[in-house]
Amino acid sequence: MKEEFEKLVAAGKIGRQHVEPLLQLVQSGYCMHRSWGFGKIKSVDTVFARLTVDFPNKPGHSMDLGFAAESLKAIPGDHILARKASDIQSLRQMAALHHLDLIKLVLQSFGSRAALEQIQHVLVPDVIADDWKKWWEVAKHELKKDGHFLVPSKKSEPIVYQAKEIPLQERLMGDYRAAKGLKARLAVAHELLKNLADLSDKTAAVTEAIGMLNHEITSHLRTQPALALEAMFVRGELGKAAGLAAAEGELSEAAIWSQGLKLGQLLEQMPASKHKQALQSFKGATPDKWSEALLGTVNSVSAKLCTEFVHLLIHEGKLDQLKDTLARLVSQHTASSELLLWLGKERSDAFADILGPEVFRAMLTSMERDQFNEKKSNRLRDFILDDPELIADLIESADIEVVKDLTRALQFSPSFDDMDKRSLLARIVKIFPSIQAVISGEHVKQDVSLIVSWESLERRKNEYAELVQKKIPANSKDIAVARSYGDLRETHEYKAAKEMQKILMRRKHELESQLVRARGMDFASAKTDVVGIGTRVKVTDLNSQHVESFAILGAWDSDPERGVISYLSPVAQSLLNRNVGEEVEFELDGAKKHFRIEAIEAVKTAETTTGEQPVGSQQPT
Repeated sequence: MKEEFEKLVAAGKIGRQHVEPLLQLVQSGYCMHRSWGFGKIKSVDTVFARLTVDFPNKPGHSMDLGFAAESLKAIPGDHILARKASDIQSLRQMAALHHLDLIKLVLQSFGSRAALEQIQHVLVPDVIADDWKKWWEVAKHELKKDGHFLVPSKKSEPIVYQAKEIPLQERLMGDYRAAKGLKARLAVAHELLKNLADLSDKTAAVTEAIGMLNHEITSHLRTQPALALEAMFVRGELGKAAGLAAAEGELSEAAIWSQGLKLGQLLEQMPASKHKQALQSFKGATPDKWSEALLGTVNSVSAKLCTEFVHLLIHEGKLDQLKDTLARLVSQHTASSELLLWLGKERSDAFADILGPEVFRAMLTSMERDQFNEKKSNRLRDFILDDPELIADLIESADIEVVKDLTRALQFSPSFDDMDKRSLLARIVKIFPSIQAVISGEHVKQDVSLIVSWESLERRKNEYAELVQKKIPANSKDIAVARSYGDLRETHEYKAAKEMQKILMRRKHELESQLVRARGMDFASAKTDVVGIGTRVKVTDLNSQHVESFAILGAWDSDPERGVISYLSPVAQSLLNRNVGEEVEFELDGAKKHFRIEAIEAVKTAETTTGEQPVGSQQPT
């Protein structure tokens, strides 16, 4: 064939540089094209200087010899792609009986290294038609035990084949010593733990590994306590698996918890798989205050971590305390979106007396509070929209007046667009058909005034002014700049700016609706002969004989920690226009409350300032 190619060179049909590549193509019989992929060479025509190749989507494709020499790469006959074309059955048998031989063949075909995704692409579905994941788990276990293969911890990194065999213990301990940073070392330690039974001297390996971990734990104790705690867990698992006692003087888990760290913050820095173990560790180190700490932290952690908190509290007989905490957070509308997300997903019989319309109202409040934290508000909003039974479960036993108020709150909520609101309102109407009249007549009732303090009114006016004069114009500029970056579908800045535009416009419409209804007051002339807006009321809870005090102020003046409540709240509504000595009964969160009014006095001027936040403020209840 070389002589024929030389004649073509002499005739000027191909270049001399084409001879050697063409010989390789003819000898191998297989090739690779950058765009058309793998191909099988069918014939060579030296008369017309043409090459015929079968590509997957181009069978019998004819190419000029010179072009073929420049655009095709010869593939040897033992390449995985060539073997698939010539002897697919033997490969399938190899996949069933000899996993390592097949992986070795793939790796050697690609220069002794290939990423997992590349291996899967080559083998599935032609060679491995069954469950790839199951097949790979078996093969990976064999690879790790074999001394010829280097299997990385990250899927994106390539698997490597090396001719020289390195024993498993030598390889793992080498990786362990070479790991940079405690986090990387923990990843290798987990591999060490998985393969402990296959090591030649597991006692020596574990002793060395624990010694290095103890050094890292000491250095990370104060700077990265979550990582240090995880290292302590792994250290304990290694020692237990190898039957070794704790080394003298090594730091215990109590050293972590004695630092007075924020429980939720520390746990959120740990893998979810370690949360249960970490909580058990905290409980063991703080037997007298662990439950109080969990109850005080449950409102500031993720929904997934809430689940672990609740399981531990219930298991240890703290259900009543948990329910009291949940009821208080829901009634005061201070429950976080993550806690409400967990509560909505849970909806177990254990919390039946808490799960009511007030939970949905608290959800609306929390989403408004988090409207500039899209990740949090989106998770709860998406859950509400995706769970068609949620609203029904929460309101089906509620009083019609409560449902009417909830319907109005949903209509004014900035957390849902108009289409989503209609969907949610339809769910309410399905349970309470009479609510349809409230929905259709809502625009007539929008002029009902809101009594607010001058301070809160001024804050909302300032917020509206800043929104219209600064934030919205700035957002418009951001959108214009992002448009200049090119393809809007690929521009992250443009998408982010448009999302922010929706948030800002929702808030603008909400503020306009509120401000037009607001009527400012200073509450200085409040009468104290009966309970009214601007009075502080001292009451006795006749069920518990507990004395409480409430300052009843405007619709936007709510600070439960200071005993300040909105006049629209259920507690305030039950007390308004009542005299000293009168007893009132009302239902709150499914529980009947029985109060006696002991004293009424005018609210002091300082109490009218509640430090309300402009965005995500407490809404009328």
